[in-house]
Amino acid sequence: MSATASNWLYGAIQRRRNRGLGGLYLVVAAFLLLYAVLFPGILSVGGFSKFTQNWFPLALVTMAQALLMLNGGITLAIGPLVSLGAVIAATTMSGALGVPGGLLAVAIAGLAIGTITGVIVACLRLPAIIVTLAGSFIVAGVALILLPRPGGFVPDWLSNALAGHTPTAFVLLLVIVMLWKLFLATPLGLGIYAAGDNPLGAFRSGVSVERVKITSFALSGLLAALAGLFVAAQTGSGDPVIGTPFTLNSIAAAVLGGVGFLGGRGTMRGAICGSLLLSVMINVMFFLGFPPVAQYVAQGLIIVGAVAVPQLLARWRAGR
Repeated sequence: MSATASNWLYGAIQRRRNRGLGGLYLVVAAFLLLYAVLFPGILSVGGFSKFTQNWFPLALVTMAQALLMLNGGITLAIGPLVSLGAVIAATTMSGALGVPGGLLAVAIAGLAIGTITGVIVACLRLPAIIVTLAGSFIVAGVALILLPRPGGFVPDWLSNALAGHTPTAFVLLLVIVMLWKLFLATPLGLGIYAAGDNPLGAFRSGVSVERVKITSFALSGLLAALAGLFVAAQTGSGDPVIGTPFTLNSIAAAVLGGVGFLGGRGTMRGAICGSLLLSVMINVMFFLGFPPVAQYVAQGLIIVGAVAVPQLLARWRAGR
């Protein structure tokens, strides 16, 4: 294949992946502008830092969910994994293991649980939604066993470093996005899209579909556990149920970002942008004085609209 043909093919693939993201970017920009008008403090370093700290855990769990959705799967264990990561961080960092040991324990737990789940789904050919539903109960139970009630301790210096008055969270997110771009350049990274879009075709092309699926689950578990670590740093302690809202929010943010449930459709940048939209939307409704019940209704309507409008436009184009 010539360089010209290769560049044309790459451009065509990128245009297909970016389809529909232009409208998403405009909506996010509009919400950000409205948020800046309602809360000018976000333009300061401290305000920007606090905003990104609140957004960062949602961005991580959305990436964790999008990893599996791009591969044709889904996980209902995101929330419990966040809780477990927070509990492990809060119960190990104050002990003999210290902060390095606590960080390692959180990472190993996330990778191990994700890998085991991926092996069950890939090798036993079981539906991911069923396996992760069962796994969510197990992980939630383990978190409650380790820490029956909120407690534990995260060193003040670590909390200040991650969730202080500096935009550390934003820098960490940029690093993770760069690592994702590098991962996409590997055969495993390319295999995620290939296996999600057409598993049989990917297999015939030499892609190890099972290996790709297991890797996706392992990385998803790692990201969710690290989100729990960050939440523990924010609060200074662990909570065995603090991750509960993240399961549905991660799905909602990924869908807002244009990631499809059937695999192979969407981008990680779209998923991250969807998490940003959800986070900004919640803040805007708060500053507009929406009561909590109205916030939930508005979020639901916006999410339904975000999913329905592209489908309706696609049908309209097809019918022309």
